[in-house]
Amino acid sequence: MKKISLSTVYKFFLLFLFGFIQLMVGAQDSTNTSRSTTITKETTTTNDWYMQPWAWAIGGAVLLIVLVALLRGGKDRDTRTTVIEKDNY
Repeated sequence: MKKISLSTVYKFFLLFLFGFIQLMVGAQDSTNTSRSTTITKETTTTNDWYMQPWAWAIGGAVLLIVLVALLRGGKDRDTRTTVIEKDNY
């Protein structure tokens, strides 16, 4: 007597599963053309604020100002530090 391996069982299960899915998808196909449906769709166009070029220009300017402020930091360019070494002899 020959043993059936587990992979063979999985293959048959997958074959059955995919065949069943194909039957269900095929059953969804409507070939009945006697029905007529009319769909009316009303569309309105809205322009959001973030789609406007002026919003991107203002955002870029604010980002540039923030970057300059952060990179410059709070450094005072006029202050100098002098280190004097003392010999204790």
